[in-house]
Amino acid sequence: MVDGFVAWLPDTIDRRVRVIAWLSFAFQLVLIGTGGAVRLTASGLGCPTWPRCTAESFVNTPEMGIHGFIEFGNRLLTFVLAFIVIAAFLAVIRLRKQRKDLFWLTLLQGLSIPAQAVLGGITVLTGLNPYVVGLHFVVSIVLVALTTMLVHRVYRGPRGTVKVMPSWYTVVVHVTSLFVAITVVFGILTTGSGPHAGDNSKEVPAPRNGFNPEFLQHLHSWPAYATLAGTLILLIGVIALSGRRGARGVRTAILALLGVEILQIAVGLTQARLGLPEVLVGLHMVLAGLLVAAMTWVVLQQRIPTMNVSSGEMAPSLAAAR
Repeated sequence: MVDGFVAWLPDTIDRRVRVIAWLSFAFQLVLIGTGGAVRLTASGLGCPTWPRCTAESFVNTPEMGIHGFIEFGNRLLTFVLAFIVIAAFLAVIRLRKQRKDLFWLTLLQGLSIPAQAVLGGITVLTGLNPYVVGLHFVVSIVLVALTTMLVHRVYRGPRGTVKVMPSWYTVVVHVTSLFVAITVVFGILTTGSGPHAGDNSKEVPAPRNGFNPEFLQHLHSWPAYATLAGTLILLIGVIALSGRRGARGVRTAILALLGVEILQIAVGLTQARLGLPEVLVGLHMVLAGLLVAAMTWVVLQQRIPTMNVSSGEMAPSLAAAR
């Protein structure tokens, strides 16, 4: 039975591998959205302890109300993600010699599951400490980048050595990616200073980081606008260098990045003017994940892959590789 199961596992980059890679990416974004919903509905302590939901029960009870249901539901999604991550690992296990990059990317995702669970527990046990909550979000953002890389390499192959664009262009790409990282960090600090603490307790409210939220909102916008400026430079550059091999893929990725940035800036400005409504704050969080994904895609497009793998063309099988 075991031999039959192993033989059933993919030995090429087939449809199963591609679907699972996309599910890995999609569920990282879903978890950001549901994590945001937990916070924005003040359900962060809906289950007041960890790993149990109450001192006597692993699941929420009717007495805990909607907050317990929301928090416990978010915890259950971790098991769904764990199943997907295990499936992703098994999907590439027979390719581990031929495609070490996919093996390590799925392994890192697998290791992230217990790490995120522990961080989630520390978040609850520290009464929603804003820095722990922020670190929880940072790990989620890193996982968005890793799963973006997984999807990209499933379709495009391992990282190549041939650069698509000249060196100055690559420098601008990495500077822009740095501004994306700074934007995310300042966004976390801004949220940690604002009204959405994630707790519905009126007697002992969850702590804030103590920074001035209005000042941080302005500070948060500066790297965001720098990211937009860098993206526009990249777009102009790729149009001017459109004759280079691989430039079309770079341009597509940059246009996607630009679209996410424009939407993110629009949502950010709107939520600031409307007093941070929960729906827009949650959308802003998910868009932060998409921003990191788009920026990661731009970075990955800077090199021509060593294999020609596309959605309509499978990678060579292990047997053929030997």
